[in-house]
Amino acid sequence: MSGPDFPFLFPFQSSPAAALADMTRIDRDALAGFRALAGRMDGNGPRYTSYPTADRFHADFPEAAYLAALDDCAAAAPAPLSLYLHIPFCDNICYYCGCNKIITRDHGRSSQYVDYLVREMALVARRLGASGAGTKRAVMQSHWGGGTPTFLDPSEMQRVMAALDKHFKLLPEGEHAIEIDPRTVDDARMVLLRNLGFNRISLGVQDFHPEVQQAIHRVQPFAQTRDAIFAARRLGFRSVSMDLIYGLPHQTTDRFQETLDRVLMLMPNRISVYSYAHLPHIFKPQRRIDTAALPAPAEKLDILVSTIERLTAEGYVYIGMDHFALPDDDLALAQRDGRLQRNFQGYATHAGYDQLGFGVSSIGSVAGRYVQNARTLDDYYAALDANRLPVSRGFEMSADDHLRKTVIGELMCNGTLDIPQIEARFDIDFADTFRTELNDLDTLATDGLLHRHPTHITITPLGRLLVRRIAMVFDRYLREAEPVPLRYSRVV
Repeated sequence: MSGPDFPFLFPFQSSPAAALADMTRIDRDALAGFRALAGRMDGNGPRYTSYPTADRFHADFPEAAYLAALDDCAAAAPAPLSLYLHIPFCDNICYYCGCNKIITRDHGRSSQYVDYLVREMALVARRLGASGAGTKRAVMQSHWGGGTPTFLDPSEMQRVMAALDKHFKLLPEGEHAIEIDPRTVDDARMVLLRNLGFNRISLGVQDFHPEVQQAIHRVQPFAQTRDAIFAARRLGFRSVSMDLIYGLPHQTTDRFQETLDRVLMLMPNRISVYSYAHLPHIFKPQRRIDTAALPAPAEKLDILVSTIERLTAEGYVYIGMDHFALPDDDLALAQRDGRLQRNFQGYATHAGYDQLGFGVSSIGSVAGRYVQNARTLDDYYAALDANRLPVSRGFEMSADDHLRKTVIGELMCNGTLDIPQIEARFDIDFADTFRTELNDLDTLATDGLLHRHPTHITITPLGRLLVRRIAMVFDRYLREAEPVPLRYSRVV
């Protein structure tokens, strides 16, 4: 059917699985289209690791709201949980970093932090009714981030894991990950991590070129990264993830290809390629970066496009935005099966569970509420000293938020939206509810980002490269704050 209500329709001739396979195939035509459209981009887009996004969280969210969320989570037992632990400490500062971190070489500070982390876990577990051996909640996904989690010494890591084991049951079939700095681990530490139950590691590289490493104050010889990955494979870790950043000082397309040469020698199961955002007015360490040494926008775009082309040619599956995975990795399998989801760590295989956040600045998603902890150690410690959960801000989702979160998640993760299914689940008329949004989608369809059918919206390979812009169409808060432009969000 075509007509005034559906001016840019394409025939929907394949199954959702076939549509997904087509959408994840990033060919030369899609990359050429992406290059052509890049000059018309106009502004930054959210990553949508949550909806509403974290900038919508507010301080008018008391501890009582979090306690109520935990009560609702307890009532939903025995559904598994997801856990995030934030370890903020680092030995030295990386100039590009925008994470909530504390630079110190005083390991007495981390010992004190572990004391408070254990106390927070006990308070949350008690509220969940999960303090006894027979009532421990199962955990399908856990992630230690930072900062540098491997800043903790072995005894501190054992204390944290002992507290987790006391209050929760980390399922062996689940995904249990830790971010490591290869400069802070040796074989003995890798053995410890495996014995503690971690089955996935994520390690930062950013770039292997010495001049780039010097400019960002992160000198990390290739051998250290290689040894950590080889140890992980020897010890039976299920997956190794590697983080790269493009847009750093002194990077060029050719130099970044040299970094990719070394990455591909190691063949990590997952690769994340993040865009560097130079925001020195927000992140003070970035003031030490020589702005004149940053690649020009055209060069930065070349780095991105050539990286996508190279990794997909080498057999990696383009998961979306900045994520790639080998075809047999759990992330690629989840995408293939339509199980891929988003959480605060990005694309994930087990993101549909309530997520508890522990530690300074950590974010949780519990029973329809987002909760973020205090951002400073002083505030975090003061709350726990008063026997209170260290809540600093949060957000309680409405029915409309749940609807839009689902729509955005389906498009970003699976590349296709089953409109009748959404209508049945949320008891809405999709065309009526999203009349304005559909008009905007038609504008994007004219440039080949998606196909629109009365029963489905399907993202094309080109649209996958600009998926944040498609998601932005359904962001009510962004639309109310300012008109959503009819072109594209900057992803480079």
